[in-house]
Amino acid sequence: MAGTPSKKRKTAGPKKQRPRGNPQKSHISRDPAHVEKATARDWIGAARLRTLPLAITPILIGTGAAIIVTDVFHWVIALFCLIVSVSLQIGVNYANDYSDGIRGTDDFRVGPSRLTASRRAKPRTVLLVALAFFAIAALAGLAITIRTQQWWLIAVGAVCIIAAWFYTGGKRPYGYYGLGELFVFVFFGLVATLGTTWVQALALPQEAWFGAVGAGLIACAVLLANNLRDIDQDRAAGKKTLTVLIGRRATQVLFTVFLVVAFLIAVFLAWIGYPIAWLTLLALLAGLPAMLIVWTYRAPRELVIALGLTSLTSVAYGAFLMWAFIG
Repeated sequence: MAGTPSKKRKTAGPKKQRPRGNPQKSHISRDPAHVEKATARDWIGAARLRTLPLAITPILIGTGAAIIVTDVFHWVIALFCLIVSVSLQIGVNYANDYSDGIRGTDDFRVGPSRLTASRRAKPRTVLLVALAFFAIAALAGLAITIRTQQWWLIAVGAVCIIAAWFYTGGKRPYGYYGLGELFVFVFFGLVATLGTTWVQALALPQEAWFGAVGAGLIACAVLLANNLRDIDQDRAAGKKTLTVLIGRRATQVLFTVFLVVAFLIAVFLAWIGYPIAWLTLLALLAGLPAMLIVWTYRAPRELVIALGLTSLTSVAYGAFLMWAFIG
C-alpha cells in the first residue's frame, strides 16, 4: 500500500566465535604477511627457561630421598631422570605454544610472545619440536627402564606424555577446564619425585612423599602466577583456568597457601631429624617477594617477575632438601 513504510530487515551482526575444537582444525587469526622468521633467541625463549627449575626440583629431592635408603648416589640414573623431566617440561612448553597459538588463545598475550601466535614460526615446525622433546624424554625413560628392569615404567612414561599433550591439545584440553594445577601437582610433583626415588632405591621412604608434595605445591604456585597474569586474556578466549574460575583474590590466597604449606613441610622434616632442612627457609628470599608481587601487582607484566622468583624458590627448596637428606 502507498504511504506504508517499508519494513527493515534486521541483520544479525557477526557472532563472536570462541576458540574450540581440535587445534589442528582451527585457524590462525593474525595476518602472517611481513612477519620475521624466528631467531635462535626466539626458540630458546619459547622453551620458557623460567619454568625449567620445576623440572629440576623433583629430581633433586627424589635423588636425596633415594640416598637415604641406599647410601649410594646413582648419578647415571639420576642424570637420565633429569633428562626425562627437563625434556617433558620443554615439550609441554612447545606443545602449549602450538595448541594455544592455533586456537587463538595467545593472540593478546601479556607475557613474552609465542612462536605460533606471533607467526614467527610455522605451527607444524613448533609441533615437530614439541614431539622431538617428547621423544627424547621417551628414549631416556626407556634407558632407565632397561637399566632397572622396571618394565611397568613404560606405561607411566606413556601416560606422562599423553597428559602433557592433552594439557592444551586435543578437542577438550583439560587445561581449559581448571585442571592444570592438578596435572602439575601429580606429574611435576608426585610422579617426578617418587619416580626418581624408586628407580634409584626401589623404595619410597616418607621423605620422598613429603618432598614430592612440597615440590608439587610450589610448581602449582608457579602456574597460578602465570594464569593470574593471563586471567583477562584467558577469560576472553574461553580458557577456563582455575584462576578464571575462582577469580583474582582466591588465586592470590591459594598461591600463598601453596608456598606456606610447602615450607611447613620442610620445617616438619627439619623437626623429625633433618636439621639442614631449616636452610630451605632461605628460599623464602625469593618466595616472599613473589608473594608480595602477587598481592600488590598493578600491571599483569609484574607477575612475570613473580613467576621467575617462584621458580627460583622451587629449585632452591629442592637443593636444600636434597642436602638435608644426604647430609
